[in-house]
Amino acid sequence: MSFKENLLNKIRIDKMAQKVLGSMGAPESGSKIDKETMRGILAMSTYHSRKERDLELFTQYAESNIQRILVLDNELPLYNTTVEDVVLRKSPTLKEMLSIRNARKILNDKDVLICKKRDSVKFFQNELIAALDLSFDKSDLQEIEKDGIASLERGYADGVTETLELFSELLGFSPLPKDFMISNNIIIGQSDTKESGETRFGPFFIYSIIHNTIKLFDEKIGIFDKDKTELLHMTASGKAKASKEGSAVFQYLTDAVLSKKKNQS
Repeated sequence: MSFKENLLNKIRIDKMAQKVLGSMGAPESGSKIDKETMRGILAMSTYHSRKERDLELFTQYAESNIQRILVLDNELPLYNTTVEDVVLRKSPTLKEMLSIRNARKILNDKDVLICKKRDSVKFFQNELIAALDLSFDKSDLQEIEKDGIASLERGYADGVTETLELFSELLGFSPLPKDFMISNNIIIGQSDTKESGETRFGPFFIYSIIHNTIKLFDEKIGIFDKDKTELLHMTASGKAKASKEGSAVFQYLTDAVLSKKKNQS
């Protein structure tokens, strides 16, 4: 797969993992995990689905009987043992429970448990991402930039937002707080928290879904910075000049990623 496809897969995996994590409430809440999304994550892995008694299991192929096995329930336990052992511990028959040896296994699974709940979701998230080749060079970024410019010229909003999402992932950009949001505009940028605890935002881009325009606002803004917040709104509406507009914004994002990569090397 291309770098762009791998990066889109990473974004997809992260979103799905966050959705499953978001469905987990406190133990006393009684909330149920999003099994459908978790199945989607597992479908991208090398694990295979199988039914045993009333259990939905996902097993990793292994030459021996010992293998990693996830039980798809609200606990999401991931074991390193045999299928038979998992079935005994998670769905024992009355006859099996009468054995003292079995009872000990049923009551305590620490000897075979790898992780559970949030840690299990993160385990698969990290494993899937580790399998992706996310290395890139300038030509990979230029391909993404070219797709964004073409989408903007055609008025293809989904293509523009996808390109902005890709660059945001590479730059660590995120949506701004509600204080800065403007209806029918996608506003995403950088945030920095000072030692004092104050968080400032910028630079960031403004994409108008209705007017199909994209602008760069190359300023730093704090939550209580009313003058610059007003300037942001004026820039979005076209009453103030943006730092960059149109295709130049995509070129700026490409350069920003290359600069970040250089500083990290």
